[in-house]
Amino acid sequence: MILGRVVAQVVSSIKHEAYQKRTVLVVRPVSPDGAPRKGAIVAVDTVGAREGDMVLVASEGRAAMEILGYSHRIPIRSVIVGIVDRITRSSERP
Repeated sequence: MILGRVVAQVVSSIKHEAYQKRTVLVVRPVSPDGAPRKGAIVAVDTVGAREGDMVLVASEGRAAMEILGYSHRIPIRSVIVGIVDRITRSSERP
């Protein structure tokens, strides 16, 4: 799992059928304190994330296949599987 922040939406008029009717977002990985890390991930959104949201990304082809309901290989590796409300460290829990 990768923790990241949505920074943009990808718009494409010509795409593989697996991407039809799906929102594709650019996610920048972040540390648990929200500091940006290097790189970016292109991920299919499954939860209704928006620009600025902190999200959880599953970045493995098999996970994408199962989450999106395919029984065969598809050209999708990363999917957004959750929107993070907050991060609580174990030292901050009651």
